[in-house]
Amino acid sequence: MADSWEHLKRRVESVSWRAVAGAAAIVLVAVGGCLALRSEERAAAIVLPRASPVPPLTSAPAVPEPTGAVIVVHAAGAVARPGVYRLVPTARVVDLLEAAGGLDSAADLSGINLAAPLADGARVHFPRSGEDPPAEVPIVEAPTEQPGTGSDAEVSAVLVDLNEAGAAELESLPGIGPVTAAAIIAHRQRDGPFRSVESLQEVTGIGPVKLSRIQDLVTVTR
Repeated sequence: MADSWEHLKRRVESVSWRAVAGAAAIVLVAVGGCLALRSEERAAAIVLPRASPVPPLTSAPAVPEPTGAVIVVHAAGAVARPGVYRLVPTARVVDLLEAAGGLDSAADLSGINLAAPLADGARVHFPRSGEDPPAEVPIVEAPTEQPGTGSDAEVSAVLVDLNEAGAAELESLPGIGPVTAAAIIAHRQRDGPFRSVESLQEVTGIGPVKLSRIQDLVTVTR
């Protein structure tokens, strides 16, 4: 009887261990499956960013260079292409001739100064053989300075009265600006009329050099 009980006990223990081992194996398989599934889901969730296409490089639009000042001159007479041309301000007659395509076969250059400078608005006539020589090509004239700027520009022949002139008249004299003109007026109001042109040196800011520039342009009333 005891042997039968021991035999049964061993069989039960053997079956129990097999059940435990089987259950453990099932658990391991289940855990492994879950881990594998989660790993696949995580891998699927990670999406690498797709590279966006790089737009082709385009060069910046070229900035037009300034053309600068020009003069407009008319070429007439015995040239290949008579007409109006735009040239640089330093252009000469020879440059106009080149722009007009050169001379025709009947041209006569004996009276033309090819080195003469051109002026804006000038008309240059290139004569043909037998024609009278043209007048001198206009030359660019220097702009005249306007009086009343306190510079060395020429002023009117009318003398400025130091004892009567206002600020505007005084500022028309060379080298006399608003500050000096105000000082002249303040001096004569404070000390009375100027007795002579030379007494103008009593004013602050006027010395022998400045006086020499204006002494022939001013006067004083007694």
